[in-house]
Amino acid sequence: MASSAAFVVHDSAAASADAHLDTAMEHILQENAAVGHCLEALDSKITDLSTASNSILASVASFQDKVTDLDHCLTDVEGQLATLLKQDSELQFLRTKLTDLEDRSQKDNIHFFGIPELKGGTDIRDFLRDILPELTGLISFQALEFQWAHRICPPHKADSGYPAPSSHAFSATNKRAR
Repeated sequence: MASSAAFVVHDSAAASADAHLDTAMEHILQENAAVGHCLEALDSKITDLSTASNSILASVASFQDKVTDLDHCLTDVEGQLATLLKQDSELQFLRTKLTDLEDRSQKDNIHFFGIPELKGGTDIRDFLRDILPELTGLISFQALEFQWAHRICPPHKADSGYPAPSSHAFSATNKRAR
């Protein structure tokens, strides 16, 4: 009987150990299931992060391309600005030169107002050579050469009562210079 009691105790201990093992196994399976759910959630999060990081990388690459394009455009604009500034400087120089040349070319000009508009093909130069001695009291203006003579605006209307002004450039002949 002792052996049967030992067997019962041993069976009872084995049953208790089996129950503990079953409980431990259930607990391990529950923990394993929980870990599996956590892994699935982590895998989902990693997939989401991977997708988001790929999207961010694509956006960064796009921005990098745009920045490169803008840098090229800026370089072109800076080149064009340098060209425009150079041309502006040249334009200012040419304007100054033009003004100087106009001033020099007009310094010998004399403007007459009130000279009647001549009819019949009479040359205004001959008219001035004849009338200037009377107006100035000098003897002769025959030595005076005209470079050009013309009216500086279109003829006035007949009813205005005023002839158009005229402009004349003279070249004084100097006998010593010849």
